[in-house]
Amino acid sequence: MAEATFNLEILTPSHREFSGEVHSLVAPGLEGYLGVLAHHAPLITPLAPGRLTVQDPHGVRQHFFVSGGFLEVSHNHAIVLADTLEATSSINPAEAESAVLAASVARKAVVSPPDVAAAEQALALARARLRASRREQN
Repeated sequence: MAEATFNLEILTPSHREFSGEVHSLVAPGLEGYLGVLAHHAPLITPLAPGRLTVQDPHGVRQHFFVSGGFLEVSHNHAIVLADTLEATSSINPAEAESAVLAASVARKAVVSPPDVAAAEQALALARARLRASRREQN
């Protein structure tokens, strides 16, 4: 018996990154990762920076790094509205680690509250991207 599927679209501000039938989606929610299968209950949730995993009906998985956005699920259809998206296989771990170090140095250099918040957000994003790149190698 074939496993149930649902339609998934992944959109960024510049274009449609993915559209097709999938078996499952695992997305980074603000409170942790969440999974979506066919006939999932309706849902709208913000996404945190992290790894987005899509499994097609044949069991092949694709992994992406999403910097944030929203996920909507309704009527056996899911839409990811991603701020940015990149395949984790295209992330260079050494460059990602350098970005974490640079963001850490920048965070230590700022003192005004708005600048501190922006620097902490940039550091968290760089760390999430580095984690996604390291998981790709495993």
